[in-house]
Amino acid sequence: MKSIIVLGAQWGDEGKGKIVDIYSEFADTIVRPTGGNNAGHTLVVKGEKFVFHLIPSGILHPGKKCVIGNGTVIDPKVLLSEIDKLKERGYLQDDSQLRLGLLAHIILPCHVLLDRAREERLGLKKIGTTARGIGPCYEDKAARVGIRGIDLLQPEVFSAKLAANLEFKNFLFKNYFGLEPLSFEAIRDEYLGYADRLKPYLIDTSLFVNDEISRGAKLLFEGAQGSLLDIDHGTYPFVTSSNTTAGGACTGSGVAPTRIGGTVGVSKAYATRVGGGPFPTELLDVDGDLIREKGHEYGATTGRPRRCGWFDAPVVRYANRINALASIALTKLDVLSGMPRLKVCVGYEVNGVRFDEVPLALADLEAATPVYETAEGWAEDVSSAREFGDLPKAAQKYVRMIEELCGVEVSLVSVGPDRKETIIRKNPFRA
Repeated sequence: MKSIIVLGAQWGDEGKGKIVDIYSEFADTIVRPTGGNNAGHTLVVKGEKFVFHLIPSGILHPGKKCVIGNGTVIDPKVLLSEIDKLKERGYLQDDSQLRLGLLAHIILPCHVLLDRAREERLGLKKIGTTARGIGPCYEDKAARVGIRGIDLLQPEVFSAKLAANLEFKNFLFKNYFGLEPLSFEAIRDEYLGYADRLKPYLIDTSLFVNDEISRGAKLLFEGAQGSLLDIDHGTYPFVTSSNTTAGGACTGSGVAPTRIGGTVGVSKAYATRVGGGPFPTELLDVDGDLIREKGHEYGATTGRPRRCGWFDAPVVRYANRINALASIALTKLDVLSGMPRLKVCVGYEVNGVRFDEVPLALADLEAATPVYETAEGWAEDVSSAREFGDLPKAAQKYVRMIEELCGVEVSLVSVGPDRKETIIRKNPFRA
């Protein structure tokens, strides 16, 4: 396949950064189509740790072109900090490696403040956002009052849109939340300064990406968050503010679905979730604590401890249905080493009724009791395995069990955080 989408098949934090990094070796151009700096991709290359929030992790490969598409929301301060840190570490020495969509929406300080104020006001009922202003920025986009990258290049247009935006937001801050209003002049001057630095990167990314496809380049579309956090298809309202599924990759990048060859879903060998919302297989016991500590399950963006649970096959089957997965990249199999027995959720019981698929009613999913099948564990360290046959028999059987229950083949198995600690069973670019 010439072009593939790599996306999360659970609730995010599946280890997409490492998978994108591995597949970037075979791609020419890597595209981030949706989301903002609420996402964090962590990977380890030659023992060195990298955390990305906006820039595709393919930037670590020399000569690769990286694109941040129109469907994203950009905090200029965060993006420029990421650029500076990469340059300090010897990467992104050529600015033409990175392109930023002229039509991507811009996160403002009022978006961040509004995000935080709402979460504080909700108290125990809060959604569990990262408080980075993502949702309020997408709200302005839908309300057609947002500010885009192209506006930053036109100071008069930007100033007029900012003034209108702040007039309403400051009214809310003062009269509803009891907060001090934000300064128009301070934000205007700060963001026009950002515009000067961002100008070399801002282009028509849809035109660029489609031209890349037309010339025969191999493209990798890098998803953010996970399928169960999709604004339309996720566990609403405990979701993100964008489309995290394959359809979102098309709209966010400005590329027709017929120009993309297939989709790889990334899934952990167990399950995790950050923030509020239903999580049927959550483990509130020593097994959950063991997985969290051994898997270093703390958010790359917020540092929050992740909720941990057993693998949920209906969740990944649902991701397969809405994304048409060609295969699964299974991560963190090594974390399960040493556990004497493993459980896999194969369905749910809700008020005495069996569900084999994810219930769409939030109340049903919150009330769901997992129906488990048990798998034999393994004691061996699997981090040195480079071929599927190198894995212990019980680990091989566990992977095959996941394939059978989800109806999708596992094309990659990650057995450690480093780039080399990977078993590639099938390269999607050569499928």
